[in-house]
Amino acid sequence: MIAVNPMDSDSVLATFGALGVLVVIFAESGLLVFGFFLPGDTLLFPAGVLCAASADQAPRLMLWQVLLCAAVGAVLGAQVGFLLGRHGGRALLARTSRRRVREAAARAEKLLARYGYGKALVIGRFIPMVRTVLHPAAGALGVPTRTFTVWQIVGGLLWSTSLVMAGYALGTTVPDADDFLLPMVAAVVVLSLLPLIPVLTEARRSRRDR
Repeated sequence: MIAVNPMDSDSVLATFGALGVLVVIFAESGLLVFGFFLPGDTLLFPAGVLCAASADQAPRLMLWQVLLCAAVGAVLGAQVGFLLGRHGGRALLARTSRRRVREAAARAEKLLARYGYGKALVIGRFIPMVRTVLHPAAGALGVPTRTFTVWQIVGGLLWSTSLVMAGYALGTTVPDADDFLLPMVAAVVVLSLLPLIPVLTEARRSRRDR
C-alpha cells in the first residue's frame, strides 16, 4: 500500500514524479473543496530542482515531463474550476463553512473587479489560496468563456513554467541544491505570499472606513 501525503511536495514527487505534479496542480487550480490546501508553488519549484543533474547524479525528474504536466494540470484545472463555478459555484461558495475559503473568494472577486479579467487571471495565478478560488469565482461571476480561457492559459503557462524553470536554474547552478529543499520551499512560501500584502492592506483599510 502506497502512503502519500498530498499536501507534502516531497511525498508527491517521490511517489508519483511528474504525474503527481499534473494531478496536484490540476486540483489546486480549480477544485475548490479539494485543492485549497494542496501545494502549488511549493511543488513546482522543488520539481524544477529535481530536474537538474549534478556532477555525481542524474536528474531525478525529466524537465520536459514536469513542464508539460505542470502546464496541463494548470490549464485543465482552471477550466474545470471555471465550469464548476458557472454551474452552481456561487451557491457552493456561500455554503462553505471555511473562513479562509470565503476570504479568498472575496479577494478573488475584488481582484477581478479592480484589474479587469485579463490582468486578474494572470496576477491571481501567483497568489496562493486566491489561485484556487479565482477560477470558480470567475465562472460564478459570469466572466465570458472565451476571455477566461485565453487569459487563464496565459496565466497558467507563465506561472507553471516560471516556477519550474526557477527551480531548474537553481538546481543547475547550486551544487547539491536538492539537499536544501526545505529552506528553499520556505523561501518560496514567503515570496508567494508577498502579492497578498496589498490585498490585505486594502481589505483592512476598507473595514476601518465602515
